[in-house]
Amino acid sequence: MMHELRIRVGPAAFRIGSAWRAPVAALERLYAAYPTPSYCDYTVRLEPARPWRRWLRPSVMISGDYMLPDAAPLPLVQGLLAAEMGMNLQMALGWRRHLLLHAGAAEKDGRALVMTGMSGSGKSTMAALLGESGWRFLSDEFALLGLEDGAVHPFPRLVSLKNEGIEALEQRVGHQRLGPRLRGTPKGDIRHLVPSHDAIQRMDEAALPRLILFPRFGEARAIRTVPPSELFMRLTQASTNYVALGEAGFAALTRFCETVPARAIDYRRGEEGLELIDQLWAQFP
Repeated sequence: MMHELRIRVGPAAFRIGSAWRAPVAALERLYAAYPTPSYCDYTVRLEPARPWRRWLRPSVMISGDYMLPDAAPLPLVQGLLAAEMGMNLQMALGWRRHLLLHAGAAEKDGRALVMTGMSGSGKSTMAALLGESGWRFLSDEFALLGLEDGAVHPFPRLVSLKNEGIEALEQRVGHQRLGPRLRGTPKGDIRHLVPSHDAIQRMDEAALPRLILFPRFGEARAIRTVPPSELFMRLTQASTNYVALGEAGFAALTRFCETVPARAIDYRRGEEGLELIDQLWAQFP
C-alpha cells in the first residue's frame, strides 16, 4: 500500500493501508490523539476494485487479514467509511480475547452501561450523547466483555453517527471533532465523531457492568424489564464471536446475564432517552 497509518483503539492495534492518500489523511486528522502501536493485530487494505478504478470512477474494496469476498465496493469519497468498516470487520471475524457484543457502552461512577439493539435503534447516538453528558464514552460498535474479569473493556473508536443522530451531536460538539458528512451510504448520511479527550486517554481502563439496556428510538416513552432467559438469547445474537469462543464465551455470557439487570426503553427524542437512563441508573446500586 502506498499510504499507511497505524493506530491503537483500546486493546486492538490496526495497520491501515490505502492506494489513495485521501482516506489515510482523513484518518490521521480524526485519530490524531490515539496512540501509535509498535506492532499491529490486524491489517486493513483499501484497494481499487479493478486496476483502472484507482483513477477512473475510483472505487474502494475492503480487504485485510479478514475479508468478505462478496462485499460491494464503496466510492472513494466514502473511503473513511471503508476504513472504519475494515477495522470493524477484523474485530468481528478475528477477535478472541474478549466476548464481543455489538453494543454501545458508557461509564459513570466506575460502572458501565451496555446498550445493544438492532441497527437504527439509536445505541450509537445515545452512547455519544452520554459521552457529552458527564459519562465516559466506551464504545459505539463493540462492547468487549472480559472472559475472566467480567468487565467491559473500552473500544473507543470514532462514533459513527447516522442521519438524525448527526444533528443531535452537531449542536453539542460543533464541527471541530466531526469528520466530513458522507452522503448516500448504505445506511444514509454518516458523520464520524471523535470521542472526548478523557475517553481516549482512559481507553485502557475497564469498568464492571451495572446495567444492560435495549434502546428503541422513535417509539412512545416506555420501560420494560428483560428477563435473563430473553437477555441470553438476544445477546447470543448480538455477539460475533460467541460460538468461536466455545465454553469460555458461554461462561462469560451466562455470568453477565445472571448478574447484570436488563431493561428495554422506548423514546422519541435523545433528551428523553437520557432522562430514562438517568432514572434507571438511580435504581441500581
